[in-house]
Amino acid sequence: MKGFYVLIIENRKDIELEIGKLGCVAFEKSFYAYVGSALSGLERRIERHLRDPGDNKKLHWHIDYFLASPTVEIIAVVFAKSVDSKECEIATNLNRDLAAITDFGCTDCRCPSHLFFSTSLSRLKELVHTSFYGLGVELYSMVFYQQN
Repeated sequence: MKGFYVLIIENRKDIELEIGKLGCVAFEKSFYAYVGSALSGLERRIERHLRDPGDNKKLHWHIDYFLASPTVEIIAVVFAKSVDSKECEIATNLNRDLAAITDFGCTDCRCPSHLFFSTSLSRLKELVHTSFYGLGVELYSMVFYQQN
C-alpha cells in the first residue's frame, strides 16, 4: 500500500535531544504531529515507527531520534492510501495553525518543517483531520492510547 500519514505523538516533559545532523533540539511538553509518506510500503513504514528503538531499529530519520526518547509515545496514526505523496500539502496546512520544529523531517523537500506541536490534543487532531479532508482523501485512524 502507498500513502501518507501523520503520527500523533505525546511528549510528557520538556526535553532536549540530539537529532542526527540537525543537532540539539528543544521539545516542549506537548502533543506533536509528524507528517510522512511511504510510496513503497506504507504499512512497513508505520510499523517501523511503532517499533521500540531497542528492537534493532537504526536511528535514521529525524523522527527516529525523537521517538527514541522515553518521554515520547505515539498515541495515534492517521493515514490515507494514495499513489501520490501529499505529505507536503498536509505539512503546509498544519504550518498555518501550529507551531513547528524548524527543519525537522523535511530534508528532502522545501517545507519549513514536518513536525508540529500544540498543548491541545483535540486542536491538533482536529487540524490533522481537517488537512486530510481538505485533500479529499479517505483517512484511516489507529488509536493506541486514549487521553483522559
